[in-house]
Amino acid sequence: RREEIDMLVLHYTGMEDGESALAHMCNPEAKVSAHYMIWEDGRITRLVDESRRAWHAGVASWQGDCDLNSRSIGIEIVNGGHNVPLDDGSPPPYAEAQIHALILLSKRTISRYGIPQTRIVGHSDIAPDRKDDPGEHFPWARLAAEGIGLYPEADEDADGTSVLPGDRGMLVDSLQRSLIAIGYGLEATGEFDEATAHAVNAFQRRFLPQRLGRHGDALTLAHIAKVQAAFSGVSSGSSTSSG
Repeated sequence: RREEIDMLVLHYTGMEDGESALAHMCNPEAKVSAHYMIWEDGRITRLVDESRRAWHAGVASWQGDCDLNSRSIGIEIVNGGHNVPLDDGSPPPYAEAQIHALILLSKRTISRYGIPQTRIVGHSDIAPDRKDDPGEHFPWARLAAEGIGLYPEADEDADGTSVLPGDRGMLVDSLQRSLIAIGYGLEATGEFDEATAHAVNAFQRRFLPQRLGRHGDALTLAHIAKVQAAFSGVSSGSSTSSG
């Protein structure tokens, strides 16, 4: 490792089952690994010692940092996700045993390294242009209630202006700056470009799944501001939740 551990990154495996995922992560040619894998029944397997850098984040960024593998613990949860969806096309739910195990493992990890609440993320948060995991059905609110990450409650609805891909102007610039303040890796160009669309989708997938795919509608813009305020209200060195 080249950095101190200050991040926790959560993933789904995106494969048929745990055996397939384990074989993939143990294949040197795949160049993919994680520190832990949580099986369907809640068992936890350590794949990489925490003192070593695992290959789980890939090309990613969060709050201005880019080499996230060097500063994070990666946890893979066995779940087919968007790659192995249910008959209706939605990602499968996580098993209760998995969430219970994840809560215990995450609490231990956060306590051990003093990981700030603002640096507990999903893979889609740090690589929004190419990753969807752990998915829009991941129970972030439940984890936040256990002191694992932030998850401000969303309003029912909001009035105001929406922004769409291709739009330009001060409202788009403000949206981008708020997403950057939360941690998403993009530039404030004033144009609702492809990178902005990916970041908005990632935000919705994490914090506002009921609005996923609705671009910058009024509720999304309002909730981005609320999440930004929550993140700003947490000291970068604090590991206590205000979820």
